[in-house]
Amino acid sequence: MEAVARLRNYPTSPRKMRLLADLIRGMEVEKALNTLKFSTKHPSVPMEKLLLSAIANWKVKNEGADMATSNLYVKTIFVDAGRTLKRMRPAPQGRAYRVRKRSNHVTLFVDSKSNNN
Repeated sequence: MEAVARLRNYPTSPRKMRLLADLIRGMEVEKALNTLKFSTKHPSVPMEKLLLSAIANWKVKNEGADMATSNLYVKTIFVDAGRTLKRMRPAPQGRAYRVRKRSNHVTLFVDSKSNNN
């Protein structure tokens, strides 16, 4: 049985978050947690929390199943663009430049390898 966790409106660009998502896609949960823990990219902290949340959701959904024996892995992870806040920055000669402050939504699915075989 798979479990899902979602991170909504995180204020960083989707492109930066997708770099981390591509890094842990398909990995075993323990290895993915270690990868995120020692990553230098700033969105790795909320991504690690999201993965821990998905693991907790899986434990609640599969009562009595042990995580170590079930071989949990990151089944699916994708990053979508969230809302964009538009701000103005002063520019020369009385003009203004538009600054787009982007956000994203991350959806993460965790599943057990023993279920799929």
